[in-house]
Amino acid sequence: MPGYVRGRPSLSIGKAARSWAIVDGALAANFRTSEITLSKDPDKPGAGKADFGKAGFGKPDFRKSDAGKTEAGKPDPGKKAWRGKTGRDLPSGPPRFARNRSSSHGGPARGGPREEPGGPLRLFGVHAVEAAFRNPARIIKRLVATENAERRLVDAIGPLTLTAEHTSPRDLDRLLGADTVHQGIMIEVEELPEPEFVELAENANGRPLLVLDHVTDPHNVGAILRSAAVFGAAGLVMTRRHSPPLNGVLAKSASGALELVPIALVQNLSRALAELKDAGFTLLGLDGTADACIEDADWNSRPIALVMGAEGKGLRELTQKSCDRLVRITTDGPIASLNVSNAAAVALHCAALARRR
Repeated sequence: MPGYVRGRPSLSIGKAARSWAIVDGALAANFRTSEITLSKDPDKPGAGKADFGKAGFGKPDFRKSDAGKTEAGKPDPGKKAWRGKTGRDLPSGPPRFARNRSSSHGGPARGGPREEPGGPLRLFGVHAVEAAFRNPARIIKRLVATENAERRLVDAIGPLTLTAEHTSPRDLDRLLGADTVHQGIMIEVEELPEPEFVELAENANGRPLLVLDHVTDPHNVGAILRSAAVFGAAGLVMTRRHSPPLNGVLAKSASGALELVPIALVQNLSRALAELKDAGFTLLGLDGTADACIEDADWNSRPIALVMGAEGKGLRELTQKSCDRLVRITTDGPIASLNVSNAAAVALHCAALARRR
């Protein structure tokens, strides 16, 4: 709420159901359909004070604080404290209709996909569901879809091994959340078998590994997975904590890549980076302030692990020290930085080009 000070032009608020004026730190309210005028003359006595004369209130007395009390704190015998229409005192503390919008599992407070802790893992969206049906390692327990979405799925993958429960888009909105882009289809699945971190490194076969340092946004991680699938990354490494859950939001952003790119979750990122070094990997940390450019990196003599940090924070100090080199993406425009998912796509494209040389 703006503060109005002495010496500024007069402010007129007319025909308002409720008007507020801030005057020298005091808050005054006009609940009538009327007009509040602030004096613009700084030399005029009372300049900056609200004039309630036109409102029919007369001039307010700011010397009185609480209802029924004077400045000295003594009760005013002529006035009684207001008790409301019900005759009860106003309750103290937060209003009883206040809602706790926090989420214990880091999910959206309102409007996003509804996934209760311990509840079924739900994937939604045409590409995510189609990729799950094509993945023999994914166990699908339930399919809920509109008739049109079911026909599209059958056209894409052939006859279904699971009977669909027909529903309406509105019912899916109620099930998943009003803001969920479900495209008329949802499945309940079991989690994929988690690959061993050591196996992921051993099976890289000259393709880069992606290592994420506290990247927590599911849309970013989903987009990174999609780029990893497009440019042929060997897999993704994340920490068990400070990483998004592998749920429907991430799967929708990955557009099916969650079923294609193996993901290893580790307890301690520094220890995992040390193990990659012992396995012969070169660790390239992406940092916008680095001197070396990623385009000049040696991609072919040793396997590469690309280490990327969260937006804004970037790589943590210990993670930077664990890397063999810090590199940046060459830019030539008025904006010198990229979204982390876009930076991952550019880096993976550089690696794909180097493998073709």
